[in-house]
Amino acid sequence: MTNPNMPPENPRTDSLIEYPSLFPVKVMGLKVDGFVGAVTYIAEQFDPTFDATTIELRESKGGNYLGVTITVTATSREQLDELYRTLTSHPMVKVVL
Repeated sequence: MTNPNMPPENPRTDSLIEYPSLFPVKVMGLKVDGFVGAVTYIAEQFDPTFDATTIELRESKGGNYLGVTITVTATSREQLDELYRTLTSHPMVKVVL
């Protein structure tokens, strides 16, 4: 039974993440010049404290793709949502996890 005095649960605002927190994001794309720089630039737009020295790179077995893990300081669900939208809309990015 629903309690009429309680607001309905909203899964968009319920979060298992406590803010602020360090949040890793994996970005995959073709291994081309400028890919890591583009991902770094986007990370810096959403996290002014982003430390590019923490970037982790993993090349695909065939060497055609590159996985880039960035760790940003997440301050809100909205920030993370917008970061994901910006990364996925970039033409060099194939997948964001």
